[in-house]
Amino acid sequence: MEKISVLGSTGFIGSNTLEIIAEFPDRFKVAGLAAGKNIDLLLKQIQVFKPDLVSVDNKGLAEKLESLLPATPSTEILFGQDGMERVATHPEAGLVVSSMVGSIGLAPTMAAIQSGKRVALANKETLVVAGRLIMEAARSNGVEILPIDSEHSAVFQALQGHRRADIRRIILTASGGPFLNLDSKDLLKVTPEEALKHPTWEMGKKITIDSATMMNKGLEVIEARWLFDISPEKIEVVIHPQSIIHSMVEYCDGSTIAQMSVPDMKIPISYALVYPERSKNTLPSLSLAEVGQLSFMQPDEERFPALRLSYQALQEEESMATVLNGANEAAVGAFLQNRLSFSNIPLVVARTMDLHTPRKLNDVEESLEINAWAGQEAGQIIAGMT
Repeated sequence: MEKISVLGSTGFIGSNTLEIIAEFPDRFKVAGLAAGKNIDLLLKQIQVFKPDLVSVDNKGLAEKLESLLPATPSTEILFGQDGMERVATHPEAGLVVSSMVGSIGLAPTMAAIQSGKRVALANKETLVVAGRLIMEAARSNGVEILPIDSEHSAVFQALQGHRRADIRRIILTASGGPFLNLDSKDLLKVTPEEALKHPTWEMGKKITIDSATMMNKGLEVIEARWLFDISPEKIEVVIHPQSIIHSMVEYCDGSTIAQMSVPDMKIPISYALVYPERSKNTLPSLSLAEVGQLSFMQPDEERFPALRLSYQALQEEESMATVLNGANEAAVGAFLQNRLSFSNIPLVVARTMDLHTPRKLNDVEESLEINAWAGQEAGQIIAGMT
């Protein structure tokens, strides 16, 4: 039986992961759960999975959660950064699912790697903020990183049995989000409620907004660069509104291998949990006859400049991608609070990048400091716009 720690257990990926784990009680056991502020859902998860360790955002929430548990709980309640890292390094956990949203997932993911845990990675910001550092740590500790993002899982699957030297290009597909066909002038009036209505995927708020701006795809380009150790010019993006082909790998002989499925995150999650096996599920089979048509188009980088900014960051020293991420986190947060217009999200990111002199990163602490600096600078830019 494999014991698993889940970072971000109350989020979309974390909740789906636990649903899959519940289907295989003889195969998996939950060792630890790390969440943020949703202690109502976390309490239910504790009651079902009975983990050894649980971590929440702060001491007050930890005390509240403790008061809601039985008088002699078998679960130790932790909080803050130290709590997350203890969950990530639980001595009996063989696999850590990293599904926290944002740069907050970087430190516990690195801690898991340094303690020799296999990592199922859904937190793309980890590789955006400190990609080289993470992959070097994984290699030096003999740790396997298994992607959960549907696009990177698709690439990972398409690479099986093939030589990396034979790759001509990686093609990441993008749905185009809810505003693919919206007139450019109407993007100025987009509301958070409209941006959160994704046409094909059900996801958390931050990633849904990133999908609408195409920043999500830009972050995935950066993630792919490090995860698959491939130069940025070999990574391309194509719009595929049906979200049936999740990504493709083209080889030097002209053969292109694609991974296809119905758009449901349980498929890449389960693949990461049981790799190199595959597990049965109750999801419907893909019917291409019912889909009828698969369409593709080039992304319009003028309408959605976030993708261009991501490639620009990759052309600079690695800290520029860290700045891109920190500024984007701040801008998306401001948009969700109705303090920034949708169209100004990439503008804030671009202006923040202009303020930074890129450099090579020395360690995780430095990358987090730069990420925080970018968030603060973006906040000042946002304040000047309102």
